[in-house]
Amino acid sequence: MRKIFSLWLLLVVGCIGAFASDKITFTASAPDAVAAGDQFRLSYTINTQNVKDVRIPSIKGFDILMGPNRSYNMQIINGKQTESLTFTYILKALAEGEYTIPGATITAEGNPMTSNAVHIKVLPPDKSTETKGKASGRSGSSTSISDTDLFIRAIVNKTTVYEQEALLLTYKIYTLVDLQRFDNVKLPDFKGFHSQEIELSNNRKWGLEHYKGRNYQTTIFRQFVLFPQQSGELTIDVARFDASVACVTPVSDPFEAFFNGGGNYVEVKKTIQTPKLTIQVKPLPAGKPADFSSGVGEFTMTSSINKSEVKTNEAVTIKVVISGTGNMKLISNPEVKFPENFEIYDPKVENKFRLTNEGLTGNKVIEYLAIPRDAGTYTIPAINFSYFDIKSGAYKTLSSQPYELKVEKGSGNAAQTIANFTNKEDLRILNEDIRHIRLNDVKLQARGSFFFGSVGYWLCYLIPFALFVVVFVFYRRKIAANANIAKTRTKKANKVAVKRMKYANKLLTENKKDEFYDEVLRALWGYISDKLNMPVSCLSKENIEGELSRCKVEPVLIQEFLRLLQECEFARFAPATDNQAMDKIYSGSLEVIGKMENSIKC
Repeated sequence: MRKIFSLWLLLVVGCIGAFASDKITFTASAPDAVAAGDQFRLSYTINTQNVKDVRIPSIKGFDILMGPNRSYNMQIINGKQTESLTFTYILKALAEGEYTIPGATITAEGNPMTSNAVHIKVLPPDKSTETKGKASGRSGSSTSISDTDLFIRAIVNKTTVYEQEALLLTYKIYTLVDLQRFDNVKLPDFKGFHSQEIELSNNRKWGLEHYKGRNYQTTIFRQFVLFPQQSGELTIDVARFDASVACVTPVSDPFEAFFNGGGNYVEVKKTIQTPKLTIQVKPLPAGKPADFSSGVGEFTMTSSINKSEVKTNEAVTIKVVISGTGNMKLISNPEVKFPENFEIYDPKVENKFRLTNEGLTGNKVIEYLAIPRDAGTYTIPAINFSYFDIKSGAYKTLSSQPYELKVEKGSGNAAQTIANFTNKEDLRILNEDIRHIRLNDVKLQARGSFFFGSVGYWLCYLIPFALFVVVFVFYRRKIAANANIAKTRTKKANKVAVKRMKYANKLLTENKKDEFYDEVLRALWGYISDKLNMPVSCLSKENIEGELSRCKVEPVLIQEFLRLLQECEFARFAPATDNQAMDKIYSGSLEVIGKMENSIKC
């Protein structure tokens, strides 16, 4: 019966999941922030083709330059085909301010639907006349990068705090140039603070921000929550970042400039340092309660007892839950005063909090276990928890109600097993110090029957020795193969390229043009670098052609590979590229890598 019920439940859940996955959705998307005078895309996506009567609301603060452009997308995920339609409008922001574009309406499969509203912040225009291509993040054509083109701000949400009060430190990137990566990052040691880093998403979200008259592409790089451990003036030292930036150097040949996106790209190094920050830490005021828990923040407390009537040698548990936001990891446990004739155990503590911008938020659960040994009626006094409240700037004491516990005498002096209510696997045996002697399950053997010297005895030696020899030979061969770095790199070239092309396919389905072409170029250059065992920096189209000819690759295949490289480099900087061209480059790249794998013989 239980198996039938389980199968029925799985069937119902599967049907509900299938129904939910087929639900029609109609969503709108646009940038969170744009600059006045800039153009941007407003897109509406619906996951069905049976649509009509697409209507967008009146849009204030923007001019509609183009649209709607209709595009069809199809994906196959886990063998299931999904399709969607996207209607794209090109808008121009007219004046700074914050605007809301109401939801658009559409009729999908005969049912009217409304999309979500979109909120857009329009920033003032960039005051610098030298800045070009704000949307792409590149400025000028010089390899000189000023401190206003790329910098990192160390931002704290408070400069004056109490001791143990949480403050948020954010390292934020501001850039007008093509930032590639950070080669080295040296953060301060946060002397005088207890620090905890906030875990951020691997996919960093970039946005536009107006700062000191210029519009920067910004993102949060690292965030820390700091708890000052002493009063006085504390300093957050300088942080250092060694950045690599791609810069354009102009070329005189107009044809070369056209095919290379206006010039050649060189990698420029820049060292960025954040200024020191000073934090004023105020000591906690005088008048601390005697039972002060070292808690600083905002907290509440609840308590409960599992039984009000027990027998002697039975366990009783009091649970205390402290909830709130603050330095929860550093607060001490409140004291529970059990009667003297109770046997008391160490409390069990379970921390259920998470790190947020305001500090540690959640619950601290404390379970106190005690065992009464004598009968009677006892009173467990109220439990007090004292902390410093940030909002009021004063100490507060939270108290529970006292508990009345009636203990009756247990039956006889028989051995009793007491369960630890904080952990059901922990048992304590009372009034017993001798194990029970087993009488009926002893197996005897005939005299002279020994394991020593038998076949099984020798097999216990021979089998492990044989396994050791096999494993030793296998790993010796593997180590010898891995020692040949060039050969290993050549073997893994195709695997690495296929992995990159899978990621490029994901970018293709998400219609991320720039990232798609970058990833395809990495796959092609990386594959040929690994296959020919040459650093990427030493590769050129002439070197590739010569090396592939030496490796007996057909001239037609070599020209096809070089043509794909040229098309990708051109498409990266073309004004617009449709999905059909991206699909063609993707399929062509996969095909040429596969042919290369079977043709290179060197």
